[in-house]
Amino acid sequence: MHFLFQRYYFFTQMKPLRIIAIMSVTVSVMSCGGQKKDEKTEKDDFKYLTEQFGDSKILRYQVPGFGSLSLKQKKLIYFLSQSALCGRDITWDQNCRYNLLVRRTCEAVYEGYKGDRSSADFKNFTLYLKELWFNNGLHHHYSTDKTQPEFSKGFFVSALKAVEPSTLPLAGCQTLEQFTLELTKIIFDPSIALKRVSLDPSGDLVLASACNFYDGVTQKEAEEFYKNLKDADAKAKKDTRISYGLNTKLVKVNGRIKELPWKVGGLYSPAIEKIVFWLDQAKTVAETREQKASLEKLVDYYRTGSLVSWDEYNVLWVTDLDALVDFVNGFIESYGDPLAMKAGWESVVNFKDMEATRRTKIVSDNALFFETNSPTDAQYKKKEVKGITAKVITVAQLGGECDPTTPIGINLPNANWIRSEHGSKSVTMDNITYAYDQASLGNGFLEEFAASPEEIAKIREYGYAASSLTTDMHECLGHASGQLKPGITHDMLKNYHSSIEESRADLFALYYIMDPKMEELGLLKSLKAGEAEYDAFIRNGLMTQLVRIKPGKNIEESHMRDRALIAHWVYEKGKNEKIVERFSRDGKTYFRINDYAGLRGLFGQLLKEIQRITSEGDYQAAKDLIETYAVKVDRELHKEVLERYKKLNIAPYAGFINPSYEIVKQGDSISDVKVIYPDDFATQMMEYSKNYSFLPVR
Repeated sequence: MHFLFQRYYFFTQMKPLRIIAIMSVTVSVMSCGGQKKDEKTEKDDFKYLTEQFGDSKILRYQVPGFGSLSLKQKKLIYFLSQSALCGRDITWDQNCRYNLLVRRTCEAVYEGYKGDRSSADFKNFTLYLKELWFNNGLHHHYSTDKTQPEFSKGFFVSALKAVEPSTLPLAGCQTLEQFTLELTKIIFDPSIALKRVSLDPSGDLVLASACNFYDGVTQKEAEEFYKNLKDADAKAKKDTRISYGLNTKLVKVNGRIKELPWKVGGLYSPAIEKIVFWLDQAKTVAETREQKASLEKLVDYYRTGSLVSWDEYNVLWVTDLDALVDFVNGFIESYGDPLAMKAGWESVVNFKDMEATRRTKIVSDNALFFETNSPTDAQYKKKEVKGITAKVITVAQLGGECDPTTPIGINLPNANWIRSEHGSKSVTMDNITYAYDQASLGNGFLEEFAASPEEIAKIREYGYAASSLTTDMHECLGHASGQLKPGITHDMLKNYHSSIEESRADLFALYYIMDPKMEELGLLKSLKAGEAEYDAFIRNGLMTQLVRIKPGKNIEESHMRDRALIAHWVYEKGKNEKIVERFSRDGKTYFRINDYAGLRGLFGQLLKEIQRITSEGDYQAAKDLIETYAVKVDRELHKEVLERYKKLNIAPYAGFINPSYEIVKQGDSISDVKVIYPDDFATQMMEYSKNYSFLPVR
């Protein structure tokens, strides 16, 4: 069984471009946001944006409502947060086998360098290290291209000689000279670990990717291995619904291919043992019997590596609806694997925002209406919709793949059979969204790229509510909609699955955001909000998301391909009727929508086709759509957009500094847990490396 790609990314310009400047309209923000009004207004001086470097900026987020939780709930969040931090090294090693070696080397230089720390080389070295931290490794978190250092090789060699050798991760009898040669080659040779995830279908996806999920095997060998494994299990009448390959590394040893599981006693055991320790502590303060049972099953999964236990855990987790505190913890999303099978480790600790969740409850309560009235073929619609629950959450801790960059919405579990039989949980991260919003105030982005003052006015009045509802629809209903034909699995779409799946969820949300049902249910006060969402999506998909791409590059990240596919497809299909029109003013390019109803119709047509592709596992059709509409970049428009964007001095990506939690003791007992808001990215990263590094560098 394969996995749905559930995370709806809106880092900085993807999300804020929809809501820039509307934060001055306090009433509209409070009515749809999750944080309480008094908590926002009392902390108006809270510094969200802390620094900016390269193409990234660092934000902080608050945890409103934490002080009002019971002591038991605070302790649960503390224990789960510790577990979330203990998996950090796993993410780094999964991204590339050189990552831990390079990180610990650079951290030793950063801490122990006695030379001129004001020199250009050291400043560029510090920038490189911050980019490593931001990206969880050598490769850009979005493009997956290898980061190239701007400091000189000579500086790096001299810096290694200048620090205490005992602080460097030398291997065995390796000399400093040998170590230096090894590290300089890894860092400076662009041909080594060129790309973390390759989606180029013309080559071997496994061999062309630097991710650390395979060793010594080719794409063909990996695909054949799992096909044979599934066929053998089917013949033996074993459960073939499990997510094959989810929690293992596939290696070839002495000509034989085998899986090495990530579990206690297996790969990543030192880190997983720590994760399990804190999960065991969390069990002692679980809020409900169901939550305790799910934690026990998660621990069993980490101890055994059994994918049957993983599915059993997910069934328990998705049906635990009464607990206020919740969590995501495990090997979950497969974005980092070019074959979309092996999952990166991640964790999010959160608690429910009861006030804001009322909105998402309306959405989930009406799931059957939306499924039944979808423009997709009847044979690919679910006849009944089970167990869809949605909530707005306050994030308390980000870990693994979700730290420091994070989605604003999650829909889990990924196993299609669990979703069909037991339901799914969908969450919208309100305090993360609010931090993005606050950090984007007054940056001029919307004014630069919006087609008209009327478009800006719509965004200011309706943008936040429309954007929040679109995220809810995408996560809660979009990913949960539709059904596969018997015998079809998601891995049949291979490297195109992620983009197709995100497009499917986006289109579902876009189609319904302009439906009169939104007003009828009281979710939107006017369909003008839907127009604002359409304006933002088209502007982003056709133009503004290009700020994230370097000159000469194509679109490779799956979520960006999703938005480009939809926007370019509807633009081309509606060109004769000028449903979406491209025009110039004062030498600048803009896009405007002339027919919102016509555009909605096109969204429906594309949704129908993409649902068919998904339901039938039509790889060729998926490839044709993605390669035709979602990959290539208009070079002249790209150049123009970059020039306009550069003048705004905005970083296109954002990551977060986590809050930290301090235990207050009375005797030997915990009497309280306090939340603290650090404000320096480098300090937190160095503390994490000091306190949560459990894996060997090699």
